[in-house]
Amino acid sequence: MAPTTTWTRVTRRLGFDHNPLRRRLDVIDAWLVPAAIAAFLTLGPLLAGGAGLWVHADNAAAQRAERSWHQVEAVVLAPVPGPAMAGGNGSNSWLVWTPARWTAGGRAHTGNVPAPAGTSQDETVPVWLNRAGHVQVPPLSAGAARDRIVVAAVFALASLAALLTVLAALTRWLLDRKRLAGWEAAWRSVGPQWSDWRNRSGS
Repeated sequence: MAPTTTWTRVTRRLGFDHNPLRRRLDVIDAWLVPAAIAAFLTLGPLLAGGAGLWVHADNAAAQRAERSWHQVEAVVLAPVPGPAMAGGNGSNSWLVWTPARWTAGGRAHTGNVPAPAGTSQDETVPVWLNRAGHVQVPPLSAGAARDRIVVAAVFALASLAALLTVLAALTRWLLDRKRLAGWEAAWRSVGPQWSDWRNRSGS
């Protein structure tokens, strides 16, 4: 007899051998993983692309709003704690809201502003204000905009994978319950006959 190949085992498990003894529940169970993979490969690019387009549009809207901002210099009133984390341009990307004072429209203001971690007291930092004079986080850089798109696409793919995994596990659980119910029904039908046969054989 020729050895059973992996391909043969796979085709048998998926029900391509038309074995009349194989139950439909077993075939459905065998197709759960391939179906989940096929759904991920089909829906994944669409979902990741949609998430990327949505974030791209959000980035564009944010950048349009940022055109009306103006920059002032603020004096930090206390040392800024936190780690120094280098961004893509070599600057510290870890910002901490800290007390500072600045002048805008000929008036002095005091409040919290985003300053790089490690900034010393009385050091000057640039601060962005909107038309209403409210402090804003620094404008979205090109690198940060790209990072947001990548993160959105990765999150969409991870969410899809998690959803498909949960659906496959739930479907398998339901199949197992149905199989168990079928076994119990079969035993209720065959059990009494088996007991009668044993009794007659013992006598």
